[in-house]
Amino acid sequence: MNCPVCKTDMVVLELEEVEIDYCLDCQGIWLDRGELEQLFDDESRASKVMDAFTPCRDSHEKPRKCPLCRKKMQKIWAGKGESAPLIDKCVNNEGLWFDKGELADVIKQGSLDPDHKIVKLLSDIFNG
Repeated sequence: MNCPVCKTDMVVLELEEVEIDYCLDCQGIWLDRGELEQLFDDESRASKVMDAFTPCRDSHEKPRKCPLCRKKMQKIWAGKGESAPLIDKCVNNEGLWFDKGELADVIKQGSLDPDHKIVKLLSDIFNG
């Protein structure tokens, strides 16, 4: 699969038994449909994350194409408040794109990972 930003091949990494696609160039992460929910052991936490997603109506970021269906993705605020990251969501629900650091930001929002297990795993994998 090619990165929606760099257009280069991404590598597949396993994080807590969830396969994620990772771009070595821009350090972005693609999660297929349902994989964000799998990162959380608790279904209510996953629902809390997904419920916080709201469409961005006035983004100045260039639209990106889904690496699976090739349709332009929708810009989504992944959380509440000014610190919420702006991520990309496939309009066909194929998955979610997170630029460098955005996935950790989404998980940190609202203390969704109280033990910081997922954030620590992301840090260990992507920061070295």
